[in-house]
Amino acid sequence: MTPTVRVRFAPSPTGYLHIGGVRTALFNWLFARHHGGQFILRIEDTDASRSTNESIDEILASMTWLGLDWDEGPFRQTERQSIYKEKVDRLIREDKAYPCFCTKDELDQKRKEAQTKGLKPKYDGTCRNRTDRPEGVPFVIRFKVPLKGAVMINDLLRGNVVFQNEELDDLIILRTDGTPTYNFVVVVDDGDMEITHVIRGDDHLSNTPRQALLYDGLGLPRPEFAHISMILGSDKTRLSKRHGATSVLAYRDMGYLSDTLINYLARLGWSHGDQEIFTRQEMIKYFSLEKVTTSA
Repeated sequence: MTPTVRVRFAPSPTGYLHIGGVRTALFNWLFARHHGGQFILRIEDTDASRSTNESIDEILASMTWLGLDWDEGPFRQTERQSIYKEKVDRLIREDKAYPCFCTKDELDQKRKEAQTKGLKPKYDGTCRNRTDRPEGVPFVIRFKVPLKGAVMINDLLRGNVVFQNEELDDLIILRTDGTPTYNFVVVVDDGDMEITHVIRGDDHLSNTPRQALLYDGLGLPRPEFAHISMILGSDKTRLSKRHGATSVLAYRDMGYLSDTLINYLARLGWSHGDQEIFTRQEMIKYFSLEKVTTSA
């Protein structure tokens, strides 16, 4: 029996929802609706210093105006801290993670030495096999990445993408203040929420091998990945505020119709023959990742 498709849109509430984010949400929503699956909304608010309730309200208002209804959520990562702690503790017990006591100055020195030798800067594993635990010294928790071999990602849009493990380092999964990091909580949440497909911008492609190894380490099935090209401005750089109005609600306030914006964004990277204007039902009927291009 084919498992039910479950996808998620997981914005960070550090500002308004821009149209690049909406296109990602739209492709996830269309994929879920086309396959009769579920579309989950998750708020990735682990960056406490930048996340605001105002941004969350703006994201929800934007999604509602656009008609991108969600089946579950919105879930907030700040409300799931006990789950993350249990997973970290488990990785430590299984010798898949360890405390790292290296200071910022020590890490900076290691980075400079690597650059001097013409090597890619990365953590050298100083604390990987350390047995003592200095009292009163701040530490992070790092996940042990295999020293040899490679990670292969079968991207639904880009084919097989291979990353050598020696190019990766033991990533931090818990900061000195006890808060979990982005790459870690994303994997825990996707596994816990039984996400089957991760459709996101190609700026996340470099995170994927680390996340894939975390799925394996936690004994979770890897979802299917599809990395779509980001929307670029006229100067070929990532769309940002300097390119003009990119907030969804700004377009609403200027009098644009939500269906118009949705139709325009759907056509940025996806097509169905020569048709240019679609109803929502037509988009749902025809949408397929096979018709999504990877050109920016």
